[in-house]
Amino acid sequence: QVQLVESGGGLVQPGGSLRLSCAASGSIFRLNNMGWYRQAPGKQRELVAVITLGGTATYVDSVKGRFTISRDNAKNTVYLQMNSLKPEDTAVYYCNAGLRRGLTRWLSGDYWGQGTQVSVSA
Repeated sequence: QVQLVESGGGLVQPGGSLRLSCAASGSIFRLNNMGWYRQAPGKQRELVAVITLGGTATYVDSVKGRFTISRDNAKNTVYLQMNSLKPEDTAVYYCNAGLRRGLTRWLSGDYWGQGTQVSVSA
């Protein structure tokens, strides 16, 4: 059974940092690109960052320079280090496995975690 288990969300003040983790089933992790999406209240889910099997990272413009995605292949875990957090980063963050390239954008994979809440507020 495929499992993606996220952790690391919470409440932080603007300018603070959080690190999200997503532990994946071994077979899924080894065979797939991994990514993080987020969904804020009343908004569509958006792709935040992707890391390929080879370790190449891609970010949405709004988080470039602040967020870093990485993967530890020995631990079957993908991370999202979030620095200089802003109130507009508040959302539920979801781990996703199996992303693939479309003609003009990344397409989500079939496997999702349960989500972890990130709240940025003074």
